[in-house]
Amino acid sequence: MASTASPAAAQALNDKYWIEISAYFPKANTTVNVSRPGLPGTEIDMESDLDMDENETLPALYAGARLGERWVIAGEYYGLDRQGSRTIERDMDFDGATFPIGVEVSSKMQSDIYRLTVGYAFIRTDRAELGAAIGLHATNFELSLQGDAEVDIGILRRQNQERTFLAPMPTVGVFGTYEVTPRLILTGRADYLSLDIGDYDGSILNAQAAIAYKVTDMIEVGAAYRYVDYGLDVDKGRYTASVDYDFSGPALFIRAGFR
Repeated sequence: MASTASPAAAQALNDKYWIEISAYFPKANTTVNVSRPGLPGTEIDMESDLDMDENETLPALYAGARLGERWVIAGEYYGLDRQGSRTIERDMDFDGATFPIGVEVSSKMQSDIYRLTVGYAFIRTDRAELGAAIGLHATNFELSLQGDAEVDIGILRRQNQERTFLAPMPTVGVFGTYEVTPRLILTGRADYLSLDIGDYDGSILNAQAAIAYKVTDMIEVGAAYRYVDYGLDVDKGRYTASVDYDFSGPALFIRAGFR
């Protein structure tokens, strides 16, 4: 559960439009639990219990536009696709299936992250801006475990237990930009919200700091560090799920700006 480039503070102050491509190198920590009525699930640490990849290199795409001097609209997409396989060391209940100790279980977690934000700069000068933003942070989760599971006492059968759900989370936040020199730009932002909405109850914290250098009037290169922390509970009636998901790490990016 992404995250992202700054909603209004990851571009030069005078760019009207911009598009950015980045490579993100996060380390992830994930705990999941999927239960059915009367069949409580096991809390599973996907990295420790199932040897899921902790580190992943992934591309991200970010674009935005200024609407006048102070308004900014921006969007971003990236996805984490991780897998693992291990002979488990304890019984695990997942989505109504029991995988007994000693069987090999394969796991997969795909998270596609979409962001749309609108920001307003309350303070804006020739070299700096400070403002607030609202947005929507939507993550599509796909969780699956595959292996021999008990279908009766002493009887095992190959099972593939999979759940997919989309978690929309609105956010509010602050952002800032400071041009140290005409070519060196510092940016930062933090977004947060805790909300119970429909089938979902959760919180998200999303923060980033970045430094960029203008190679030309149109092209910037830079580095960033971002941290994202999800806490999400899903209640669909026929099943419940909880996901505690955080990832953090550096990113390298190249951005084209247009005036």
